Amino acid sequence: MTTAPSAGLGLKPSHYAEALAAPADGLWFEVHPENYMVAGGPRLGWLEAIRARHPVSLHGVALSLAADAEPDAAHLTRFAALARRIDPVLVSEHLAWSAWRGAYHPDLLPFPRSDEALERICANIGRVQEALGRRIAIENPSHYLRLEGHAWDEIDFLAELARRSGCGLLLDVNNVYVSARNLGGSAEAYVDAFPGAAVMEVHLAGHSSDPAMGQALLVDSHDAPVAAEVWALYERLIARIGPRPTLIERDERLPAFGELLAERNRAQAVLRMPLRRAA
Repeated sequence: MTTAPSAGLGLKPSHYAEALAAPADGLWFEVHPENYMVAGGPRLGWLEAIRARHPVSLHGVALSLAADAEPDAAHLTRFAALARRIDPVLVSEHLAWSAWRGAYHPDLLPFPRSDEALERICANIGRVQEALGRRIAIENPSHYLRLEGHAWDEIDFLAELARRSGCGLLLDVNNVYVSARNLGGSAEAYVDAFPGAAVMEVHLAGHSSDPAMGQALLVDSHDAPVAAEVWALYERLIARIGPRPTLIERDERLPAFGELLAERNRAQAVLRMPLRRAA
């Protein structure tokens, strides 16, 4: 962000009117660019109207940076065109793959953190950053099963990815909590070890338990308020690294806009705590 880091909300079509009318006191909005990569139409018009009043961030879900191929050229061209049109304050993507040998899978899939994967993903990030003419942030994944064949610890992999490619990192705190619960491990230790200098953005979201396995498997569902444990991890993180732009994500079971704004305001209060201590 161009001013002091603040908290934002994921923008959903059902909330366009309220988002447009919301006071511009540091509030910003994030969208998935794949929903707006068109030449015109009402949805793009709504986004441009929001952008005229509030900063907008683009959070990609389909570049498939960890695949065994370069990002789809046509997709990247449309992504870059939208970025030029909207001039987002931040651009981010996931450490995952979703396309394989011409087939697209509507999910963010894991991979073994090998030296080969590191080299391939760095190259793909370089292609994206060159096409966009800007630095992007890469999000840590959520995990549901233990994958074999890793040569790198996840935090070390992300830190080296940032060092080699020049990208930044997006720390999704809910992903940290869900992964620690599912695989075993300390979410606090992960947050404490994450390279703070590289963090360009933080995400907060809700999760749910698997219908069949219950609390034995948590799902990064984005369909519930941010859990108390995730708020505690977030406060711990910001106390260590200082304020960072922070997004409240909610994709399903959308509440009233005011409820989301209240969560956003809670994150905003956390961001101001280090500043109050410094003063």
